[in-house]
Amino acid sequence: MPAPSASGESSDSSRKHTKRRSRFVGWRFVLCALAAAAVLAALIRAFVVDVYFIPSESMQPLLEPGDRVLVSRTAYASEPVRRGDTVVFNGRGSLAPLHSGNSALVDAAQTVAQWVGLAGSDTVFIKRVIGVAGDRVTCCTEEEPRVRINGTPIDEPYVYPGDAPSEKAFDVIVPEGRIWLMGDHRSESADSRSLLGAPGGGLVSEDRVIGRATGILWPLERRSDIERLELGAEWNTAK
Repeated sequence: MPAPSASGESSDSSRKHTKRRSRFVGWRFVLCALAAAAVLAALIRAFVVDVYFIPSESMQPLLEPGDRVLVSRTAYASEPVRRGDTVVFNGRGSLAPLHSGNSALVDAAQTVAQWVGLAGSDTVFIKRVIGVAGDRVTCCTEEEPRVRINGTPIDEPYVYPGDAPSEKAFDVIVPEGRIWLMGDHRSESADSRSLLGAPGGGLVSEDRVIGRATGILWPLERRSDIERLELGAEWNTAK
C-alpha cells in the first residue's frame, strides 16, 4: 500500500486549520455582535427609553406589583414636568439614603437584576406629580376633604378605591425647581407627605426626575398607555 504523500498530509492539515480559523472567526463575529447589541441597548436605556419594574402597591390601581413600565427619558427635554404626570425619579437623598450601606458587590448585583427586569430598585420610585413650581398644594379639612391646588379642589379618580386623598394634613408652596409627588394608593405610598418636616419639606428636586412613565409594557394582558392628566388651576394671588 503506497504511503501518503507529504503534499497530501499538508493539504489535510491546511483544511483543518482553515476550518478551525473559520469557526474562530464565526464565534468572534457573534461575540462582537452581542457586545454591540448590549452597548446599543445600554445607550438607549440610558438616554432614550428605559423599563422600570413596579415593586410595590403605591401606584395602584394604575400600576400593579410586577408590572414593567416604559419610561421616556426624553419626555422633559423640551417641556417642563406637568401636574398629573406619572414620573420615575431618583429618590437618593429624599425617600432613600444617599448611600445604600451595601458592599459594592451587592450594589452591582442589584443593579444587574434591576437592569434585566428581575427586581425593583430601592432608590428609584414612581409617583404622580401633584404640584409644580409656584403651586400651593393643601389637604385636607372637614369642609374640603379633597386636595386643593392654588385654592381649587381637584377630582382624583385615579386614587385607590376607599382611600382618603390624604390622612396627613399639609399646606405647601412649591419653590422653583421642585415638585410635590404622591402615590395613587395613598394609604400605601411613601411620598412627599412622608418627608414633611425634613430638609426640603417633602419637595423633590426636578433634576432627580428620570423620565415620564408612558405605558405598561408587561404583562401583555395589562399592556396599555399611561395617559397624561390635567390637574388644578393656575396660581392666583387673590386666593
